[in-house]
Amino acid sequence: MDTAFRKINIDIYDEDVLQDSELYEADPRDPAEVLEDAKQRAGMVRSLLAKNDIPAALTVVLENAPYGPNVDDAKARILVVDIMTLQTLLTILNTTKSADIPGVIKSLSLDTQDTLMKYLYKGMAMPGWGDVSGSVLLGWHEKLTEVAGVGCIVRTMTDRRIV
Repeated sequence: MDTAFRKINIDIYDEDVLQDSELYEADPRDPAEVLEDAKQRAGMVRSLLAKNDIPAALTVVLENAPYGPNVDDAKARILVVDIMTLQTLLTILNTTKSADIPGVIKSLSLDTQDTLMKYLYKGMAMPGWGDVSGSVLLGWHEKLTEVAGVGCIVRTMTDRRIV
């Protein structure tokens, strides 16, 4: 049976196809700058966690997330050197007491809550869920859905920007 027809990209023949570049602006920084920024953020987060300032640490991690095709190389490099934004975020999630989670989430802006949901789904997509237990990610997901509503999930699923 011939299955080659399934590998044809029919969008190249359509004039009205919607490109990702038309939906959002890609990160203008080059991969080296994104990597350096992630390293700096990891240091700032450690400092804020030492002061027990969870909302500020989450804001540092979640704001100005790198989007776009030009940062894929940086994301891969960050993974290799284990300074990935997700790892920093998972550190915050693990150190937060479950009773404090709703208050922390309420202190975040709507966009930051959506970005947090993206990272939660990214953490759940990791094989073996990385260095964090599933209960932590699911607990945060539950609390985030309670505070931000189901709209947060819908916005995350329909947003073409991937963290």
